[in-house]
Amino acid sequence: MLKTYNYNELSLGDINQLIARNTDPGNAIQAVVEQVIDEVRNRGDESLKDYALKFDRVKLDKLYLDANELAELVLSIGREQQRALEIAFNNIYRFHQGQLRREKMVQTMPGVSCWRESRPIERVGLYIPGGSAVLPSTFLMLGIPARIARCKEIVVCSPPQENGLINGFIAYCAHLLKIERVYLVGGAQAVAAMAYGTESIPKVDKIFGPGNQYVTKAKSLIQSSTNTAIDMPAGPSEVLIIADESANPAFVAADLLAQAEHGPDSQAVLVSTSNALINGVQEQLRGQLAQLPRAAIAAKAIANSYAILCVTLEEAITFSNVYAPEHLILAVNEPATLTRKIINAGSVFLGHLTPESVGDYASGTNHTLPTSGYARSYSGVSVDSFIKKITFQQLTAEGIQNIGSTVEILAELEGLQGHKNAVTLRLSNIYRDH
Repeated sequence: MLKTYNYNELSLGDINQLIARNTDPGNAIQAVVEQVIDEVRNRGDESLKDYALKFDRVKLDKLYLDANELAELVLSIGREQQRALEIAFNNIYRFHQGQLRREKMVQTMPGVSCWRESRPIERVGLYIPGGSAVLPSTFLMLGIPARIARCKEIVVCSPPQENGLINGFIAYCAHLLKIERVYLVGGAQAVAAMAYGTESIPKVDKIFGPGNQYVTKAKSLIQSSTNTAIDMPAGPSEVLIIADESANPAFVAADLLAQAEHGPDSQAVLVSTSNALINGVQEQLRGQLAQLPRAAIAAKAIANSYAILCVTLEEAITFSNVYAPEHLILAVNEPATLTRKIINAGSVFLGHLTPESVGDYASGTNHTLPTSGYARSYSGVSVDSFIKKITFQQLTAEGIQNIGSTVEILAELEGLQGHKNAVTLRLSNIYRDH
């Protein structure tokens, strides 16, 4: 089960080793991904069909499903499942709609007005994972803010199933989002296709979506070598749970396993002030793990995870901030007393009755979040992720007279006479006219 460490016995080197995850020390993943990117860039659609045969074990005649094919797939799912997706859609939409705000114009000095206006990113690419688990929830989490932002074109890639199609849940999300085409491409090759464009798949301006280490590496390489941006390095999922003696061991174990079942490279970390709680969670893990259909996957992730025993909740928060988890659960009686101390986290779940699962699916917050410590510098996906903010400014005659001498002095001290002249000529013209 979880290997347990005592926080006060850990050196700085020990902590740095514990918080490191999803590393590629020998660049083995990078070498594979670089080859995939080169293949897609040089061979386009043909390479994508070859990779579908190799990785997805399906021979594709074309690389997309159109509106009629998606509509047919929608019929394969029941009304109860459709209704669940609709509730999730509505909650996610309601939360993200509130993020779209118009900013006020600011007059920095008389006659000098500055403001910002939002513009949607014109063409965005959404990667919807579909490997060992199909994730229609990710489609909603990415597609809804893209729609709210009014992106002109939304390109969607998701790996095909063995029948050469996608499942009905993904198709129903496409229906809810009014998306009429889904490209049957997965993995690093999907990222490369959206970054460079192929005969079938348009080149996009920004790529969104989580994935395994290969997808994450592809996004990082694409961002450094093309003019296509990415949302964040969102790799294998992770959770850190801070729990005290008031926590329910069964709840905590269930939350750890909920992350562990994502994949063998996921991580589930328990940080607790109670040794009895840690022991209780270990016992619950054994029992609950045996009942999971994805027990083999979850067991590998748990083997890659650990527990840390702290003396105080302050120590637990300190470790959490260094770890910078994608998901942080505060399984304590009074979580509000700790929230101000949280510096680095993707999304936070407060109290004993708030499982991370609700954020994954239907509470409304976005589940596309920074992993592998990137919560130190990245936020989760939001409407802001799909827009650019352009600054504007306008000066009146009063404004350029008020600010002109300041600009002239600053331009002169930097040795940029052309900058100074652009102001001086206008001032001279105003003074001459008056």
